[in-house]
Amino acid sequence: MEKEKLDRISQLYRLSKERRLTKEELSEQKRLRDEYRQSYVRNLTQQLEHTELLRPDGTKVKVSDLRRKNEFDKTKN
Repeated sequence: MEKEKLDRISQLYRLSKERRLTKEELSEQKRLRDEYRQSYVRNLTQQLEHTELLRPDGTKVKVSDLRRKNEFDKTKN
């Protein structure tokens, strides 16, 4: 997320402590917060998809492969 948007989220928060936000400001705040959350989840998901776990036997397993295997095992039962 761009720095300007993060700064705007902070600015709206500070404003909300001083006075009531207008309807337009509230909707902007909600939109920016939602965008921030989506960006956060997207980045975290991408990071986890590229994370590997090292097993005691020395083999590496991608976290995303473990998730797929667990979903496959659930469909078999």
